[in-house]
Amino acid sequence: MQKDTHLAASTSMAEFEELLQESFDLDTPSEGTVVKGKVIAIEAGQAIIDVGYKMEGRVDLKEFAQPGEQPSVNIGDEVEVFLRNVENARGEAVISREMAKREEAWDRLEKAYEREERVDGAIFGRVKGGFTVDLGGAVAFLPGSQVDVRPVRDAGPLMGLKQPFQILKMDRRRGNIVVSRRAILEESRAEQRAEVIGNLFEGQTIEGVVKNITEYGAFVDLGGVDGLLHVTDMAWRRVNHPSEILSIGETIKVQVIKINKETHRISLGMKQLQEDPWDTVERKYPYGSVHTGRVTNITDYGAFVELEPGIEGLVHVSEMSWTKKNVHPGKIVSTSQEVEVMVLEIDSQKRRVSLGLKQTQRNPWEVFAEQFPEGANVEGEVKNITEFGLFVGLPGDIDGMVHLSDLSWDARGEDAIQNYRKGDHVKAKVIEVDVEKERISLSVKAMENDPYAEAIGGVKRGGIITVAVTKIEDGGIEVEYEGMKSFIRRSDLSRDRAEQRPERFQVGDKVDVRVVSVDAKTRKLGLSIKAREIAEEKEAVEQYGSSDSGASLGDILGAALRGGDRG
Repeated sequence: MQKDTHLAASTSMAEFEELLQESFDLDTPSEGTVVKGKVIAIEAGQAIIDVGYKMEGRVDLKEFAQPGEQPSVNIGDEVEVFLRNVENARGEAVISREMAKREEAWDRLEKAYEREERVDGAIFGRVKGGFTVDLGGAVAFLPGSQVDVRPVRDAGPLMGLKQPFQILKMDRRRGNIVVSRRAILEESRAEQRAEVIGNLFEGQTIEGVVKNITEYGAFVDLGGVDGLLHVTDMAWRRVNHPSEILSIGETIKVQVIKINKETHRISLGMKQLQEDPWDTVERKYPYGSVHTGRVTNITDYGAFVELEPGIEGLVHVSEMSWTKKNVHPGKIVSTSQEVEVMVLEIDSQKRRVSLGLKQTQRNPWEVFAEQFPEGANVEGEVKNITEFGLFVGLPGDIDGMVHLSDLSWDARGEDAIQNYRKGDHVKAKVIEVDVEKERISLSVKAMENDPYAEAIGGVKRGGIITVAVTKIEDGGIEVEYEGMKSFIRRSDLSRDRAEQRPERFQVGDKVDVRVVSVDAKTRKLGLSIKAREIAEEKEAVEQYGSSDSGASLGDILGAALRGGDRG
């Protein structure tokens, strides 16, 4: 009986201990969890917090501070803390407000990340490649490229300042959070830009501040949105660089030329607010009129000349000089030089003016033709020697050409040209001046009388002359007349075929021949004994009768001979 009683008592004690332990487990919070507590005192820069079950812990006041703010905690406040240990050496619970805040913050940040919402934080430190940001208990990394829309040289003013951030990436297991301040600024800027652009319209005149200057134009701040003022829209005249007429910070008046609603790009213009000089160009610069202008630009194909601000014309290289054909325009004119030009053509639609420089000077070929008409004598220096003749420098910086055939009366042109060198001075006669083709033909041999012309004198085709035999050949005989050689072929030696024998002649014989041709170009006479005999027979028939009347050819020739004897 006693044994049964003892067993029952033991069972009751075990159950009681189990129930007591369950009570302890229920009332005592687990380590490594977030628990609620109450601030019961503040002393020595710390808050004393009752976390229940007769447990108290201490937390530094700075752990209650929000990013960029002073600590805010009062006695009686209920706060959440992280229970690290139930009891330390002093018999106090080891708690942390920061770790509680971190757990709370991660829950909050994960929700914000999922919803793509902004979060508040403060930059509090600098690390390699960027900065650290306190997001209300969780520490995030802010890359340097994500601080602002433009590179930030001094981040000092941003430190400790509570401001919004966008979470780009987060990994709770690794404790990594990456944020961006730039995304917030770009979004705000886009909203502001959209609002400003919504109030703009093409053709509107507005004031802006020059924000930046580049080689191709200037960016103008229109009050939260930038517009591009291209260099070609700054003035009607040529502008080599925007800095010529603009400076950073300057307030200018511009016109909205174009708005791209999709890209939010705005094109601006200044010259559109000024009178277009092309409206009056045809009236002010009629065809053929001469004006003084300034060379503004030189290219390989010509030079641009400014007639007035906004009106430029092109002097093509072919219209720059009468004589300098293959030289770069920069060797004829220089930038900023004032020149006289003639208006050759105006195209108002294409906004082009064609100008001529050489037209303001007299055509040197016309001047030469007046001073040296055909037949006049000139003297000049040999500028160039080619396979077809000499080029001689003439007054007016032009050249005349002496063809091979005009070098000598006697020698072949190929041989005669060997006697000349560049730099030689020669005298020549003007043969022809073609102003339109810009050609002058000269002749050196014309300075002397033509020995051929003197030799043949009054010799004409059909005339009879006496020549001397100088050579006997199988094909005919060579004869000479006044120093000129000619050749009479075998077939022209006689009317009678039997007498067409070269060997019946001897060198030195005098022979009467008929001139059948006079070739001034080849400088040769065509001669024939046969033609002379035929002509004499014809003359005899006409004078002494016709064979048709019964007289024989022998009778006629006999009569002709007797008549000659009587004469």
